[in-house]
Amino acid sequence: MPQYAILRFSKQKNGSCRALEAHHERQKEKYASNPDIDTDRSKYNFHIVKPTKYYRLEVDDRIKEAGCKTRKDSTMFVDTLITASPAFFKGKKRDEVKALFETAVDFISGKIGKDNIFTATVHVDEKTPHLHLCFTPITEDNRLSAKDILGNRAQLSKWQDEFHAHMVKKYPGLARGESSRVTGREHIPTWLFKQSVSLSKQASQITQELSGINPINASKKRDNAMKMLKKWFPKMEDFEGRLKKYQKSIVLLEKENAKLEEKANTADKGKFSRTLEIGKLQSEVREMHRFIDSIPPDLLQELKNMQKQNNKNRGIDR
Repeated sequence: MPQYAILRFSKQKNGSCRALEAHHERQKEKYASNPDIDTDRSKYNFHIVKPTKYYRLEVDDRIKEAGCKTRKDSTMFVDTLITASPAFFKGKKRDEVKALFETAVDFISGKIGKDNIFTATVHVDEKTPHLHLCFTPITEDNRLSAKDILGNRAQLSKWQDEFHAHMVKKYPGLARGESSRVTGREHIPTWLFKQSVSLSKQASQITQELSGINPINASKKRDNAMKMLKKWFPKMEDFEGRLKKYQKSIVLLEKENAKLEEKANTADKGKFSRTLEIGKLQSEVREMHRFIDSIPPDLLQELKNMQKQNNKNRGIDR
């Protein structure tokens, strides 16, 4: 089965600094939304580039020093994910894993400038080791422009070609991932799958609370269920809003799944497992809709009124 070298970019505004820092630097005690994190192993994570201050300050100081002009919609930094297929890491020792990611950081440094990178941390406390690298997209002539550095879809494909060419010199067994220009679909981020699992588990807990209502404990159980729903419902709405972006890709992957089920040969097992995840994601979404339909009408109306008021307060028209 092919082992892929994986490189992905995500453009970010300053508002996401705190949340990404908490995740990348493992600043929380628990990660309910990401069940794959084994906090007992977090002590084995390591930096290739260690931040010297808060992410927000790292970003602001670099932009200020370069004298960059910014707009309200400017991409302030880029969050980069680098990893390889899980099979690549089997049997690899810590030094070997570190060497792979150092090679990848060398590539990014050569493309965007070492001084633009403010963190590069390797996580080994999840199922597959991976690197989170963040950089400010400051050009050689001191402009803040993610567009110039990352480019359009064609240029991003070139990034992938160059990344693979760089990595394969030292790791000849690594293959280049499929281009979205060829497949016609976007990468569906891992966090989306993890968020669906988390929401599904929370829905099950609320169902248990609702099903346990009887004449004696009705008031207390209802209040407990409402507290849980008030946290769950906005997260579910946000999740569905984000999911819409990837519906085309999900449909294409479901079609691939049907074909792979017919073939089911060894070469396709990597893709097959991914499309099975898509099927599970869709199933969980349907289950959550059934759960919403099962919420007592008075509670559901109260939740909808609450969410409508929240959206109004934030200036969101739905």
